[in-house]
Amino acid sequence: MFMCLHIDFYNYTAFSYLVTIMGLMIPWSLTLAMVDAYSVFIKYLPHQPRILLVIIAGDWVLSFLSLAAACATASVTDLLVDAGGSFCPTMSCNRFQLSATMAFLSWFLSFASSLFNLWLLPSL
Repeated sequence: MFMCLHIDFYNYTAFSYLVTIMGLMIPWSLTLAMVDAYSVFIKYLPHQPRILLVIIAGDWVLSFLSLAAACATASVTDLLVDAGGSFCPTMSCNRFQLSATMAFLSWFLSFASSLFNLWLLPSL
């Protein structure tokens, strides 16, 4: 969201990639949260290995794509900060740095979810 507030973020592929991946990550995470909440309220975990395998695969793929987007954004932001104010005004650089930080936080939480779901697979 912080990335989209700046008009020039489309000039850099890494920033567009981050926005695209986070655009995929948000609906995926919200869907998993609703399924988990429903499972908790009815006190029944899905015992179908295929469904759990799809969830695990989706989590792993989005987790690694999120890591790639976070790393790319952080490196481009670092290059822009080092290049000087002509490429990146102070307010824009701060937004880009905040976006990279939030992307790494998002990756960490997504990876934790992936590991937890992987831990559930042998319990079936």
